[in-house]
Amino acid sequence: MAPASNAPITVGHIHDVQELMKANEPNVPERFIRNMVERPACATTVTTASNIPVIDLSKLVKGDKTEVHAEMLKLSSSCEEWGFFQVINHGIDEEVLSNLEKLAMEFFMLPVEEKRKRPIAPGAIQGYGQAFVFSEEQKLDWCNMLALAIEPYSFRNLSLWPDNPPTFSESIESYSREIKKLCQTLLKFIAMTLSLNKDVFEDMFGVPVQAVRMNYYPPCPRPDDVNGLSPHSDGSALTVLQQRKDSSVGLQILNNNTWVLTNGKYKSVEHRAVTHKEKDRLSIVTFYAPSYDKELGPMPEMVDEDNPPKFRIYNQGEYSKHYVTNKLQGKKTLEFAKICP
Repeated sequence: MAPASNAPITVGHIHDVQELMKANEPNVPERFIRNMVERPACATTVTTASNIPVIDLSKLVKGDKTEVHAEMLKLSSSCEEWGFFQVINHGIDEEVLSNLEKLAMEFFMLPVEEKRKRPIAPGAIQGYGQAFVFSEEQKLDWCNMLALAIEPYSFRNLSLWPDNPPTFSESIESYSREIKKLCQTLLKFIAMTLSLNKDVFEDMFGVPVQAVRMNYYPPCPRPDDVNGLSPHSDGSALTVLQQRKDSSVGLQILNNNTWVLTNGKYKSVEHRAVTHKEKDRLSIVTFYAPSYDKELGPMPEMVDEDNPPKFRIYNQGEYSKHYVTNKLQGKKTLEFAKICP
């Protein structure tokens, strides 16, 4: 989660979608209505939860030789063919997960005046409101979000951390520590599926960058005409998503695309969120990325005569700045690092 760009950005009034719902307006403001090709109802490739690979982390960590081998094959194919998988038996205390869900919902249910005390500044992505908005003409997502930097500590803007609910900060600290452990464990096994040293990513990342974003999608009168969150792929190395159990299903993924460090062998996935006419949805998303002072590019082990470099060497901080100062638009931000043919 990079600091704000120095470029001046002026964006007018942005509707708070929860307030629109409270007003019981049957119509959705035109700024949320997508053109026909962008509307959820016109999607041609949608992957449902029942198709997504499931990785049993307990088998990787504590399984016998046969279980470990089978799960490693699943993990490898999930990264190569999907760029997305579900993790079960991850070892994180259910109370840690449910407590942050509860407090996040309490925050989103506060009066809008209270939430707007911690606004996302123009050109920034920490705070409450909508991020990635850079022009008056840009279509808006049917979503309210609260985004906070976690690590390094110097990236935090503590004035944006809610003090209501009172235990919010304590809960997010506990939650983030557990998610960091999960990311570190997953990266070790992902490295091993590539026949690399298990600590290669930890060594490469340096002091990792970690951020959390809570997304709240209220019901929408016209769910087929809006996006909860625009199609995009993430700028992090790993993204961990937790969805409230009683939330409506709203995440959709495209089963394609690429991940830079492995020179395209392992994929990042383009995804979006859709809305529901009657049900709301909460998701809590953690982004885990290399230090901003790191120079990254295709790993030597992933390059040979038959598979030349597809991406240039780039600075992670510069890439992150590029990512957060452009609107969400599919895989477009990868052009920053791609080598032109």
